[in-house]
Amino acid sequence: MTRSHSLTSLKVLLANFHATNTIIISFLPLYLAYKGLNGTEIGWVLAIGPFASIISQPFWGYLSDKYKTIKRFLIISIIGMLIGSIIFFQVNHIIAILVFGAIFYFFSSPVGALSDSLAQRRAQELRISFGSIRTWGSIGFGFSTLIIGEILNNTGVEYMVWPYVILGSILLIVAFKISDVKVDSTPVQVRDISKLIQNKPFILFLLIMMFIAITHRANDSFIGLYITGFGATERLVGIAWFIGVISEAAVFALAGFWFRKFNPLTFIVIASFIFAVRWFLYGIITDPFIIISLQFLHGITFAVFYFAAFYYVTKIIPQNLQSTGHLVYYSVFFGVSGIIGSMGGGMILEKFNGEALYLSMGVLATIGMISFIIYTYILKQKKYI
Repeated sequence: MTRSHSLTSLKVLLANFHATNTIIISFLPLYLAYKGLNGTEIGWVLAIGPFASIISQPFWGYLSDKYKTIKRFLIISIIGMLIGSIIFFQVNHIIAILVFGAIFYFFSSPVGALSDSLAQRRAQELRISFGSIRTWGSIGFGFSTLIIGEILNNTGVEYMVWPYVILGSILLIVAFKISDVKVDSTPVQVRDISKLIQNKPFILFLLIMMFIAITHRANDSFIGLYITGFGATERLVGIAWFIGVISEAAVFALAGFWFRKFNPLTFIVIASFIFAVRWFLYGIITDPFIIISLQFLHGITFAVFYFAAFYYVTKIIPQNLQSTGHLVYYSVFFGVSGIIGSMGGGMILEKFNGEALYLSMGVLATIGMISFIIYTYILKQKKYI
C-alpha cells in the first residue's frame, strides 16, 4: 500500500469513527430522557462508559504494545462495539441499560484512543503534524452531528440506533483497509507498566488534567439537555455541536503552524483559562442562541488542550509504552473524568439547575489552570523542561 493511500485510509477511519461517535456523545442523553430516565439516572448511564473505559483502554493498549499491532485490536474493538450497540439500544430497564451499556463501552471506548495512537505514530513516521491527521476526526464529527441532528429532528431521537449501526459498519470496512503501525521496540511486558506508575511528571499531570477534563466531559454529557431546556430543538443541538467541532477541526488542521511557537504546557495553561471563561459565560447566559454561537470556543479550549496534552504525554513516556501510555491518558481524560463529570453533573442538574452546573465547572477549570501554572513552575525548577 502506498504512503498516500495508507494516510488516506487512516483519515477516513478517523472521520468515520468520530461521525459514529457523535451520535452517542451528542444525542444519547436526549435518547435516555426519551426513555423516561431522570437526570441522576442519565448520569449513571453516561458514567458507565467512562467506568468501562478505565478498564478497557489500558487493557487494549497493553495488548497493542505487547503484540506490536494496533490494527488487529482496532478491528476486534469495532466488531464488539457493533454487536454491543445493537443490544444496548434494545433494552429499556435501567439495570439492563447499565449492564449492556458497560459491555458496549468496553469495546467502543478504545476505538478512538487506538485510532489516535495510530495517527500519532504514523505522523512521526511520515514527519508530519499529528493535527493534520486528527483534524479529519473533527470534520467527521462536525458534519455527522449536523446531519444526524437534522435526521433525528425529523424522525425522532428513538431511531438513533439505525444511523449508528450503518456508520459503524462502514467504520469496520475501513478498518480492514488501514496500514498497521511498525514498532521496532521490544514488546512490552507486564513489569514494564511500573515505568508509567513511577513516572511522577506523568502521574501528576494526569491528576491535574482531571480538573479540566471533568468539566469538558460534563459539558459533553449535558450541553444538549441544557440548551433544550431553554427551548432548543434536536436540530439546534446538532448545529451547536457542528460549530464547536468545526472550530476544533480548524485548530487541529493548523496545529503545524501555531503549535511550534511555545512549550505544550503553555498552551495547556492558556486553554485551561479559556475553559474557565467559557463555562462561566454558559452559566450566566440563558439564551440558547448565544450559547450556540459561543460554541466556537470549543476549538480554542478542547482542541488546543487535547493536542498539547497528547503531545506532552507522548514526550514523557517510553517509546515501547506509547500505546499503553496513550490509552492510560485517554482513560483518565475520557474515563475517570467522564465518570465524575457525568454522575456529578447529573446530580447537580437534578438538585439545582444547569446554571449551577456550569458555574461549578468554571470553578473547577480555574483550579486546574492554577494547578498547571504551579506544575510548570515546579518542572522548570527541577529542570524537567
